[in-house]
Amino acid sequence: MRILIILAHPDEQSLNHAIARQAEATALANGHEVIFHDLYKEGFDPVLPGPEIPRNAPLPKEIARHCDETASADGIIIVHPNWWGMPPALLTGWVDRVLRPGVAYEFTGDDGGEGVPGGLLKARTALIFNTSNTEAGREIRIFGDPLERIWKECVFGLCGVVETHRRMFRIVITSSDEERRQWLDEVSDMVDEFYPRQD
Repeated sequence: MRILIILAHPDEQSLNHAIARQAEATALANGHEVIFHDLYKEGFDPVLPGPEIPRNAPLPKEIARHCDETASADGIIIVHPNWWGMPPALLTGWVDRVLRPGVAYEFTGDDGGEGVPGGLLKARTALIFNTSNTEAGREIRIFGDPLERIWKECVFGLCGVVETHRRMFRIVITSSDEERRQWLDEVSDMVDEFYPRQD
């Protein structure tokens, strides 16, 4: 399988980086091909220019490469912190520019874009790993866990990905080394479960 990993965190010493590298190591150990993008390190440009919006618009080489890699992935892993109940703006810009019509979804028949699109992504399963400093009960009670809806319903649910599984690790700011080791073990367990070893 070809697994695409997208990491969006500016601090290379962050737990997010450790999570992404753990996911990568596990997928590689299971015999998968891994495409790894650290969006901050690569300097990904998140700004969607107007001329790039139409379905058949010419794309910059980097964006076209991201589109091809995403369309051909058998599995997708996204790693990012919970910032204001949202992904970092850089990752939102990646969604804007890469999960585009003709790549991730399409409108069919007489639907001019006012209806519900059909998904085009090859990947059947996406894993989302998040970090947070918000207590779980408060997240649900006050905020309604917006990241769950963003990824499962608003993004991957419309792009043809049948299963989206998300794991939030919290509370990071007060976590111990032992807790973090356990969390990284959970990352490996989830990758093993949904992208098992290739025989």
